[in-house]
Amino acid sequence: MKIDSRLRVQHLSCALDTFFDLAGRKIARLQRDWDPAKGTPVFTRRGKYTTRGWTEWTQGFMYGCQILQFDATDDERFLAMGRENTIARMAPHVSHIGVHDHGFNNVSTYGNLRRLALEGRTAESPDALHFHELALKVSGAVQAARWTQLADGSGFIHSFNGAHSLFSDTVRSCRALVLADALGHCLMGENDRAFSLLDRAVQHLRNTARYNVYFGRGRDAYDVRGRVVHESLFNTADGNYRCPSTQQGYSPFSTWTRGLAWIITGYAEQLEFLETVPAAKRAEVDPEGTLKALLLGSARATADFYIANTPTDGIPYWDTGAPGLAHMGDYLDRPSEPDNAHEPVDSSAAAIAAQGLLRLGRYLGSKGKRYRQAGLGVAKTLLDTPYLAEEPRHHGLLLHSVYHRPNGWDYVPKGKQVPFGESSMWGDYHAMELAVYLKREIEGGPYLTFFGPGASSMGRAG
Repeated sequence: MKIDSRLRVQHLSCALDTFFDLAGRKIARLQRDWDPAKGTPVFTRRGKYTTRGWTEWTQGFMYGCQILQFDATDDERFLAMGRENTIARMAPHVSHIGVHDHGFNNVSTYGNLRRLALEGRTAESPDALHFHELALKVSGAVQAARWTQLADGSGFIHSFNGAHSLFSDTVRSCRALVLADALGHCLMGENDRAFSLLDRAVQHLRNTARYNVYFGRGRDAYDVRGRVVHESLFNTADGNYRCPSTQQGYSPFSTWTRGLAWIITGYAEQLEFLETVPAAKRAEVDPEGTLKALLLGSARATADFYIANTPTDGIPYWDTGAPGLAHMGDYLDRPSEPDNAHEPVDSSAAAIAAQGLLRLGRYLGSKGKRYRQAGLGVAKTLLDTPYLAEEPRHHGLLLHSVYHRPNGWDYVPKGKQVPFGESSMWGDYHAMELAVYLKREIEGGPYLTFFGPGASSMGRAG
C-alpha cells in the first residue's frame, strides 16, 4: 500500500462527524427493524441484515455498536439501548462453552460498559459495575476452559471446530482471559486446581505465533515473513502438530486477510496490556522474559506483510493467494476495486487491521511512524466512498465486506461475478471501534483500550 507521511489524524475530523451521524441513524434503524427471534444479524443481502447459522459470534457486535455510538456522541438513547440489550440477551454468550469468540461478544458489550463506567462517562451504580465485571470474569474462565494440551505441556484455546483446531481469530479473544485475570479471577478445575487465566492467554499467544504466523525462517516452502495461516491442526491423541489448514481462506498456503488482521490487532493490543501487568506477575507467566519480543515480532511481521500485500489505498483482497488475482495485473499498484470480475475485497479486514497498525505505531513511538501512517491511510479510505454505506436504506455502515468466500455465502449481485456492496456485523463494529479510537485522539480523550483507564500513561518501547 501507499503510505502518506503527510496525513494527520485531524484531517479525518469531518469524515468522522459524517460517519457518526450516519451510524446513529443506521444503528437506530437496525434496532427497530431486527427481530431477535430470527437470531443474530450477521451480514447483509441486498442491503438488509440477515442471519447465518454457524456460530453465534456477532450479537455482541450489534449491541457493542450501540454502546460505541454513545461513546462517540454522548447520546443517551444509544447507551440505554446497548445496556438493555446486553442485560437482556447476552447472558448465554457469557457461559457459551462451544465457541472461541468470548473476546468478541462479551468484551464488546460488558467490557465496553465497564470501561465507560470507569472513565466516569456513565453513572453506573457499584452493583451494576460488579454485574459487568462478574460477566467478564465468567466469560474469561469459560473461554480458558476450551483448552487443548500439546505434547510439550503447553496449550491453546481451540476453535469451535474442535479440540484439534487453532484459529488465528482467537488471538483477539485473549482479551477475555487477560481482562478476567486482571479482575482477580481464575479458572477452577478438578480437585480445586486453579488455572491462571493470564498464563493460558500467554500460552495461546505463544502457540499462535509458533504455528500460525510465519517469520521467513524456512519452516516450509511457503514460509514468507508475516504470512498467516487461518488454522493449524493437531493430533489430539498425542498433542503433536500436523499441518496448516483454513476454513475461510483460499488455501493453507495463502493468507486469508481477515485472519491476518486479527493477528495484527490482537498482538498489538496484548503488547499494550502487557505494560499494565505488574513485574512480579509478568515474571510468573514469562520467566525468561521473552514474551514482549514475541508479541512485538509477531505484530511487526504481520503488519509489514499487510502493507506489502495490500493495494495502494489500504483495502486488501480477501486472500493474498486467491486465484483470480492472477487476472488482475498489477492490482497492488493501484487502489482496491470492489466491483471487479475476479476476486472480492474485504473491507472488514481493513477495519480490523487499521486499529492494529495505529496501536503498533503508537507503541513503537518514533520508530512506529510507518505503521501509524498506514493505519491512518486505511481509515481515510474506509471513511469515504466507495466504502462508507451512505445509502440510508442500507442497514450496513461499511460496504464490501466478505464473510465466507469458499462456502459461497456472500451475496453476488445479478450480472456480477463476485460479491460486493454488502456489510457485516463485525465489519461495522470494527469500523465503529476504529472511529471512536480516532475521535478520542483528535479530541484529546482517554486512550481507548479494552481494559479501561490507565493506558494513556503506559510505557512504550523504543
